[in-house]
Amino acid sequence: MKILITAFDPFGGEEMNPALEAVKLLPEQIGSAALVKLTVPTVFGASVETVTAAIDRERPQAVLCVGQAGGRSSISVERVAINCMDARIADNNGMQPVDAAVRDEGPAAYFSTLPIKKMVEAVQAVGIPAAVSNTAGTFVCNQLIYGVLDYIAQKELATRAGFLHVPYLPAQAAKKKECPASMALTDIVAGLAAAIGCLEQEYSNRV
Repeated sequence: MKILITAFDPFGGEEMNPALEAVKLLPEQIGSAALVKLTVPTVFGASVETVTAAIDRERPQAVLCVGQAGGRSSISVERVAINCMDARIADNNGMQPVDAAVRDEGPAAYFSTLPIKKMVEAVQAVGIPAAVSNTAGTFVCNQLIYGVLDYIAQKELATRAGFLHVPYLPAQAAKKKECPASMALTDIVAGLAAAIGCLEQEYSNRV
């Protein structure tokens, strides 16, 4: 089994992205699943192109995209991606779409095809806070998973895909006046590993 794990580069003036730092520290294999790690630009359009090219190249059984959600206190497994780009800040290329569709004439939304509640339970089982989230926002994170799921649907691939958000790192939170929630990098890594382990077990059971 092969699982494609993606993470964004830093954005919004941040010097680091906890998603990227955590993905870098994941092992090369979890159970029977080989992990293919991919850094994705925080750029509308280019993010989807980067991941779909990797899907064509690697032919993974599952794709898990990981991003930063500053202010959240737990690992958030996303349920749905919507056909909307409405950016509060500009992406890393200065693009800031407002009320724009990810794909004109595309469906209103796509649901994750990953076992989101089982993934949450797996993360919680290793002592890391986790929850299902019903909004991936309207920034590049949402655009990426919508675009990936749309690509999979149009190509009629058997690949399963979804998105997971992680909190700030303490070093990021410490620089902010509002003192937002944060999570230690070791805990984020452990949570991701547990979620990926759940995916590996689910796929093994199906085949």
